[in-house]
Amino acid sequence: MTTMIVGVCRITLRLPGNSSLKDKRQVVRSLTTRLRNKFNIAVAEVADNDRWQIATIGLTCVSNDARHAQEMLDRAVQFVEQTRLDAELIDSEIEVAQAF
Repeated sequence: MTTMIVGVCRITLRLPGNSSLKDKRQVVRSLTTRLRNKFNIAVAEVADNDRWQIATIGLTCVSNDARHAQEMLDRAVQFVEQTRLDAELIDSEIEVAQAF
C-alpha cells in the first residue's frame, strides 16, 4: 500500500493597513489565489473572519514524501513573508502526518 502524507499549515497575519472587512477580503483573496496558483495547494481563510486586521489562513498539501510536504509548506510561508509587504506574519505552524 502506498503511503499518503498530509501537510497542514496555519498562518496568522496582521494587516495594519486595513480599515474594513472589504479591505481584508481583498488582501486575503489575492493571497489565497497566488498561493494556490504558485504551489498547487489548498488554501482557505479558517479563522478571525470578522476581524479587520487579523487573517488566519489554512494551507494543506498531499504527498507521498513527508520531507516534500514540509518543504512545500515552508516555501509557501516564505513566499507570504517575502511578497506580502502589507501583511506581517505573526505566527505559522506546520504539521506533517501520515494519513493511511
